[in-house]
Amino acid sequence: MKPGIHPVYGPVVFRDKAADFAFLTRSTATSDKSVEWEDGNTYPVIDVEISSQSHPFYTGTARVLDTAGRVERFERRYGGHK
Repeated sequence: MKPGIHPVYGPVVFRDKAADFAFLTRSTATSDKSVEWEDGNTYPVIDVEISSQSHPFYTGTARVLDTAGRVERFERRYGGHK
């Protein structure tokens, strides 16, 4: 690897304010804001809109689409023409 061309890779806290959830990981992302973590150290914090705690795919709260109603509506519009 060439020295001096790679971004700094260090600990960062990602915080999902909608779900009141935060996790500490390593990333090259940076932020001007910081937060004191559970271990007493201060880390840069990045606020995100969706995380595994708030996304419907991961939480199992996805809404069910009305596919039967769509098919019936299509049949009413175009099904009678032969």
